[in-house]
Amino acid sequence: MKINCFIPFQSTDQVRATIASLKSSSLVGKVFLLTDNNCKDMVDDCEIINIDSLRSTETIKKIASKANTEYTLIYTKPADLRLGMFALDRMLQIAKDSGAGLVYADHYQSANDEKKNSPVIAYQKGSLRDDFNFGSVLIYKSESLKKAVSEMDTAYKFAGLYDLRLKVSQGAELVHINEYLYTEVENDTRKSGEKIFDYVDPKNRDMQIEMEKVCTDHLKKIGAYLVPEFKKVEFNQSEFEYEASVIIPVRDRIRTVADAIKSVLNQKTNFKFNLIVVDNYSTDGTTEAIDKFASDERLIHVIPENKELGIGGCWNAGVHHPKCGKFAIQLDSDDVYSDENTLQKIVDAFYAQNCAMVVGTYMLTDFDMNMIPPGIIDHKEWTPENGRNNALRINGLGAPRAFYTPVLRDIKVPNTSYGEDYALGLYFSREYQIGRIYDVLYLCRRWDDNSDASLDIVKMNAHNTYKDRIRTWEVEARIALNKSK
Repeated sequence: MKINCFIPFQSTDQVRATIASLKSSSLVGKVFLLTDNNCKDMVDDCEIINIDSLRSTETIKKIASKANTEYTLIYTKPADLRLGMFALDRMLQIAKDSGAGLVYADHYQSANDEKKNSPVIAYQKGSLRDDFNFGSVLIYKSESLKKAVSEMDTAYKFAGLYDLRLKVSQGAELVHINEYLYTEVENDTRKSGEKIFDYVDPKNRDMQIEMEKVCTDHLKKIGAYLVPEFKKVEFNQSEFEYEASVIIPVRDRIRTVADAIKSVLNQKTNFKFNLIVVDNYSTDGTTEAIDKFASDERLIHVIPENKELGIGGCWNAGVHHPKCGKFAIQLDSDDVYSDENTLQKIVDAFYAQNCAMVVGTYMLTDFDMNMIPPGIIDHKEWTPENGRNNALRINGLGAPRAFYTPVLRDIKVPNTSYGEDYALGLYFSREYQIGRIYDVLYLCRRWDDNSDASLDIVKMNAHNTYKDRIRTWEVEARIALNKSK
């Protein structure tokens, strides 16, 4: 049982250690060097393949044409790879035993002369993010790879590897081996909070358009695609004293909560609104800071009876408060509205676009509200035509988010402190149009106390697993919905 290997090639020095590691296994047949710089240097009898980029459809097809062994290894990093003892034996054994179309493994990352554990997570039906982390060693069953490539009828510049993975998943399992089987060199040493906005960086827009097309095609193949037909929203379901309520869940945000409250109370509207602050048993003086605004009758300070609430649970406490308005509008306790017209724009959008949920546009800032890269996040993937489908590929929704209260009261918010807003967006979009505002409505402050500023790998994996579960449930619900029509 031999395996052909395909690795990125920039220079002889760059690949020599990786080639040696691969060829130390008796299972390795040929090693192919993938180069985009027309390099013709021969290295250790390896065959050179000229490519345009590692992730293009053209490159995937060239790999498939050389995949004449039972399994095919694609290494995705131009850095040293060090395989553990009998690592390939183990990966191929599990690939054979499981019948997997792709196997991938936990591994170590070496950065700045330090080696750290880098566990990855199990793939599931909802693992649709194009940046799902498989690690850098991908071992495909060649039969599955070739079948997927035979179905590639669109040439992509950026999305070829993503297209391959989704097409393989349609006919075979993608199997995670939770054993540490190799070491890769990690060159991206940014904190988690600096990486999470890469996918919405405006400079990556062309890539995002390709990824959307690939994901939409996949959803059609598995029966989870939804056509752009939406329920009409009737805005007179109930009588409300207030047209809108801003809801701020908060715990221990003494440095920022006053700024958030002021940005709400300074809003100018042609309707009646209030602010519901759900104080989740703060211990740092936040409660007292909120009470300083008690003279303003628009502020409702709620301390929930239930002490087991996450952010989502606090939202439920606010939404089900008898003083909650017709529209429930989000503001995090770290952040502020961009100007005094935010609430008016959001409420106007509900009526103009006949939607049950509105998603705005925000700008990333530092603590002092100076813009930081990548700047304005507009989530242009939320289009009326395909936003509800593309939402299954991305990992967030944009901000601020606002909801038609009767529908939100019916759905209810998951009692978590991560991903609860994403779950709502998917659920709402299954039946209702999501309204969009492209004006910057919201300043999202990034600072060391943000919940996702610097997460360890275990916490990041827990977050990503939960969002994949949310997507899995939603995919299954949409497949069932389509079958019932």
